[in-house]
Amino acid sequence: MRTKRFFIILAAIFVLATTAAVAQDSTRVKTEKTDKKKKKKDAEVTFLVNMTCENCQARIEKHIAWEKGVKDLKVNLEKRLVTIKYDTTKTNEEVLDKAIESLGYTSEKVEETPGS
Repeated sequence: MRTKRFFIILAAIFVLATTAAVAQDSTRVKTEKTDKKKKKKDAEVTFLVNMTCENCQARIEKHIAWEKGVKDLKVNLEKRLVTIKYDTTKTNEEVLDKAIESLGYTSEKVEETPGS
């Protein structure tokens, strides 16, 4: 009878310890996810692109908007500017520049947007 009681108590302690460990691990995972979200940063870059017509504008809007990390895209045909807001944890300026150039355009990063 004592042996049976001992094993029941031992099993209960094991279950409680395991439950506490899983709960603690779950809290750690949630904290890591929250920290990762906090590290997410948005940046903006503007390129001067040699687009000449509305078809060029539409082509850039169609393809660059789907690049990984792109959050917002503004294409100004009149000024030939492409402004991209992006997530720095997923892409960078060089990748975006190459994406524009892969469409057949030349692009140059603009340090300060003209007219602003």
